[in-house]
Amino acid sequence: MKKILLLFVFALSLSSCSDDEITDYTEQNETDIQNYLNDNNLSFNKTSTGLYYKITSSGSGISPTFNSNVTLGYKGYLLDGTTFDESSEATFNVGGVVPGFGEAVRLLRTGGSGTFILPSRLGYGSSGSGQIKPGDVIIFDINLISVN
Repeated sequence: MKKILLLFVFALSLSSCSDDEITDYTEQNETDIQNYLNDNNLSFNKTSTGLYYKITSSGSGISPTFNSNVTLGYKGYLLDGTTFDESSEATFNVGGVVPGFGEAVRLLRTGGSGTFILPSRLGYGSSGSGQIKPGDVIIFDINLISVN
């Protein structure tokens, strides 16, 4: 019984260490984003959630809501320029994507486009996905084709 309890306590301590590591990439992400913007001589706006954005074309149609289905073209890449996903035409629900991507799409109007920089807490956080490592800042170029 003591061995089981000891294993349980050990497992619990490992999981709490992992939770501490999950806690925050905010400072590092902010440094990385500022370096990226400075190195590339870019100027972006920032939302209250920490999403950086630059609208390149305002569009003339409607803006999607959290529950909208949209069709758009996008390219997702890392700060080093590595592309991890791309589509010229994809349709999905705005509420069904990572928070920063959904927020980015809601900043656009039909026919509009922009570039959006997502700190990890608005992207894949501490879990990562595919080529995206835990804590990675990701960038999306998005062109909103239609709101369905």
